[in-house]
Amino acid sequence: MRLFAASAIIILQFSIFNFQSRLRSFLLGSFLFAYFAVPLSDAIEPAPIPSFRPDRILIQPKAARSPNLLAEFHLQHRVTVLRTEPGLQILTVPPNETVSTLVAAYQQSGLVDFAEPDYLGHTAATIPNDPKYLDGTLWGLAKISAPDGWDVQTSASNIIVAVLDTGVRYTHEDLAANIWTNPIDHTHGLNAVAGSTDPSDDSGHGTLVAGVLGAVGNNGVGVVGVAWHVQIMACKCFDKFGVGDVADCVTCLEYARTNNAKLINASWGFATNSLALSNALYRAQSDGIIVAAASGNLGTNIDLTPSYPSSYHFDNVVSVAYTTMDDSLGSASNYGATTVHLGAPGDQIYSTFAATDSFYYTQSGSSYAAPYVTGALALILEKFPGEPYLASISRLLNGVDAMPSLAGKCITGGRLNLRNALNSRTQLIASAASLPSACHIRVVSAPGRTCIIESSPDMTNWSRTVTNTTSITGTFDFTDPFPTNRAPRFYRAIDLP
Repeated sequence: MRLFAASAIIILQFSIFNFQSRLRSFLLGSFLFAYFAVPLSDAIEPAPIPSFRPDRILIQPKAARSPNLLAEFHLQHRVTVLRTEPGLQILTVPPNETVSTLVAAYQQSGLVDFAEPDYLGHTAATIPNDPKYLDGTLWGLAKISAPDGWDVQTSASNIIVAVLDTGVRYTHEDLAANIWTNPIDHTHGLNAVAGSTDPSDDSGHGTLVAGVLGAVGNNGVGVVGVAWHVQIMACKCFDKFGVGDVADCVTCLEYARTNNAKLINASWGFATNSLALSNALYRAQSDGIIVAAASGNLGTNIDLTPSYPSSYHFDNVVSVAYTTMDDSLGSASNYGATTVHLGAPGDQIYSTFAATDSFYYTQSGSSYAAPYVTGALALILEKFPGEPYLASISRLLNGVDAMPSLAGKCITGGRLNLRNALNSRTQLIASAASLPSACHIRVVSAPGRTCIIESSPDMTNWSRTVTNTTSITGTFDFTDPFPTNRAPRFYRAIDLP
């Protein structure tokens, strides 16, 4: 087994009549682990952002003064009136003149009620001062609309995220402040490989994953994660070669579950059946823990050739393919129209690395797409505390940007959009494609809320199925017979304003 490298609160729950759930058998295999080094560069000091335009000023002429006097004053100062608005003139600043001196001249002329610079504003996009964000190296964050998402939420400081991987360099300059500490023994996680509580990274893979999801933001150093502040629990279940076994994965899953992790990042996969692993993930599901899983890097349809945990059809597992700078599906990325949920950036991802406390690397693969999703889910969990995990996943999936390259390649046909996920109102429920007769849907919201259930055969064309109002308990139930042609069916609920 190898690592994969290269504000409505509403939830639909469904159960099936005459349907006996059973755990599937799950499979083990191998994926290439590869990475590419890039030289470190000096931190780039961002240029100061100007507060006003240097080429024009604004004045409001005095109504009682002659327009001719003002025109003569313009001529005297070689100023051109660019345009006028009600009570306002927009003037050019001539060569060899400054905004401050020209404003002062007009203020002292007695011809205007005011003169002022043409101040600059900026869109409400939260921009961190981390050098590699400012120079464009972290291209994936722009692709997922992270700056607009950060306007809504930057911190997930109450959320514990377990990184099950090769460990994490928890002393790294861009991670140390976001590393979880066990309140009992003051360690930072578990090393199942060595049987210790020191989850140090001797590979680099896990440290890079940790940086993508949660490198400290706005600290003027290195990179920034999707979540600027989060608690990263390091769980080492793979060795320095990226090789691990089911037993160590299960040990780390149990450690994360019993130490209050809310999210697990799984940038690895097995292709052979393991009931032990599936049982561990089922226990995580029972505790409401979300698992973001890399789809893998064999260019394979995992609907047909499964890879686990990405191919588990547990409703707490989110499977992630990787996309490139030009919005295509990564050439090596696995995909699956009914198994993979969404895409996220995974090509040439620059992040923290384990060589030293100030080292960074560039790597590619679905391993680095998954932590984009993990970081986004951490912010969702922080913004909507106490919300059921299915609702959080629904916000994530409903917020994607539709991508032609992902159409038919994943369930949503889209790539992660952080802004939309943090503002999503619509909640998505899983497909009932494999269910035998009928499904029972329960909508859970606030009491007295009017909600619409819509259904779709393809997650593109939606039709209203029922509209109802929740009871004093905040719920209502709906039963939908299974279609006779056994075609896939998807459901979503919308909580009306």
